[in-house]
Amino acid sequence: MTLDISRLRNGVCPCLSGEQYDDCCGRFHRGDADAPTAEQLMRSRYSAFVILDPEYLLRTWHASTRPASLDLDADTQWRRLDILGTAKGGPLDTSGTVEFAAHYRSDGERGVQRERSRFVREGKRWYYVDGDVL
Repeated sequence: MTLDISRLRNGVCPCLSGEQYDDCCGRFHRGDADAPTAEQLMRSRYSAFVILDPEYLLRTWHASTRPASLDLDADTQWRRLDILGTAKGGPLDTSGTVEFAAHYRSDGERGVQRERSRFVREGKRWYYVDGDVL
């Protein structure tokens, strides 16, 4: 599958880390590295929505809650990610939560998806489990 990296602005990572995509979430998407924290996994998953990478989203979704397939809406433009808070989720933790607000445009309307997501670490890999929409 060809990723829609045309959605990147000047090569800057959509997660708004301030880094270039290739050095930030791109390395996780390519499989060069695993996200070391729940927050970095959250950021890379957000970026996967931006560039329309359902394979990465499924690969980082915990098997206990992962859907069989995932269709992303190419008409939704994800514009900004705000990390509102984290609990645990560090390199030595086995679970963590990340609260975020993801801003988007769809059908000419602006919106915000606010969620508190749960993550677990198995071995050295973090996985998204589920989330509560706030």
